[in-house]
Amino acid sequence: MAEILTPDICVIGGGSGGLTVAAASAAFGVDVVLVEKGKMGGDCLNYGCVPSKALIAAGHAALNIRKSGRFGVSAGDPQINFGKVQDHVNSVIEAIAPNDSVERFEGLGVRVVEAAGFFRDKKTLIAGGVEIKARRFVIATGSSASIPPIPGLEDVKFLTNETIFDQRRKPGHLVIIGGGPIGMELAQAYRHLGVKVTVLEAFSALSKDDPEHTKIVLDEVRKDGVDLREGAKILRIEKKGEKGARIVLENEDADGDEETIDATHLLVATGRKPNIESLGLEEAGIAYEGRGITVSKSLRTSNRRVYAIGDVTGGLQFTHVAGYHAGLVIRSILFRMRARENRDIIPWVTFTTPELAHVGLSESVAAERFGIKNIRILRWPFSENDRAQAERKTSGHIKIITSKKGKILGAGIVGHNAGDLINMWSLAVSSGMNIKAMTGYVSPYPTFAEIGRRAAITYYSTSLGNPWIKRALNLLKKLG
Repeated sequence: MAEILTPDICVIGGGSGGLTVAAASAAFGVDVVLVEKGKMGGDCLNYGCVPSKALIAAGHAALNIRKSGRFGVSAGDPQINFGKVQDHVNSVIEAIAPNDSVERFEGLGVRVVEAAGFFRDKKTLIAGGVEIKARRFVIATGSSASIPPIPGLEDVKFLTNETIFDQRRKPGHLVIIGGGPIGMELAQAYRHLGVKVTVLEAFSALSKDDPEHTKIVLDEVRKDGVDLREGAKILRIEKKGEKGARIVLENEDADGDEETIDATHLLVATGRKPNIESLGLEEAGIAYEGRGITVSKSLRTSNRRVYAIGDVTGGLQFTHVAGYHAGLVIRSILFRMRARENRDIIPWVTFTTPELAHVGLSESVAAERFGIKNIRILRWPFSENDRAQAERKTSGHIKIITSKKGKILGAGIVGHNAGDLINMWSLAVSSGMNIKAMTGYVSPYPTFAEIGRRAAITYYSTSLGNPWIKRALNLLKKLG
């Protein structure tokens, strides 16, 4: 007979969100079962955030060597060993992996079932011969690479984010299909490591971000030598040699002619799809669409016993969103507290050079929601920051969106360390702070963070021409 478990919470998926729910629940002494069919740590640790940032760091090291002459330091052209670059990537994963391991979670008191799970009915999950009848279930199965229906793609060898980090030899020509954050980060990283790179994007690259900011990033990407083609129309893909591929494009500059690009390595980075196959969602009475499981603002599914968090819900697909969702679910399940998702406070970062970061409402969304006359746009360039000048990191600026009364609605930063600089603005947006708070603190000099305070001060620049203020100043002057 199958073993029957009756925990308070069953978490399906050992990625960032699922691990957070399991660890937090166990810390409160709650009986938890975690079901994971693959690697603990999920996509972020093994195939996404961690390896990509490790690779980007290697690219930065090579780029810094090339640009060291600006500081009077000469080092020559960097010598890159792709095998050792891969060793670096693997070592970073290995350093973090113990925090997400089966052993650690079992040590926390979590029962880990290493098997695929599927719902038999609305109250029961089957996993590895175990029946789990939990009071509440949390689906945190994440997402995986979405493969576009390009003719011939299935006949050639191609890479996704799950296989790109296995490369121990330098690619001759890496062609990337997709100009979103994953595609652009990896394109620039590989280019910094000396690889010939072409990016094919059907529409506009980094299209979900502020066009004013993406232009700065994409200009830099092109300066680095990446052949970025927006509006590319791929007609078909043909096999070329044992491992290569020939991509056939529609050539709009010629009547009916076709253009071909030969790739030694082909990376598909055209978005993500939710991991919902074989979960038995129909049997559990859980509604879903192609983009993911349907959830309420409280992240509850159509089966009130079941919550869904992270990528599998089809919303913003970031590791920190999964962690945010996990916190909301813990509040709801354990403490019966009202917890509702607020996407207006979610930040995101694209780790290109320069970095691109955003939180809250963009200029266009704020104008649409409140009216262009009811918002203020505050800016400050990196080139006016002394630390940026000292480090030769002057490309970019900060843009802050406020209401007419100064409430901070959103912020976008394009420039060096934008991902770190956006943190204080995430706090400001989530806390509903007024821009006055950003002018009242003392920023240490010289730091990149000063650009935010300088931009905030410009909120009061319109007061300089106010005749009433001038009259008040004159009156005070007369009073001695």
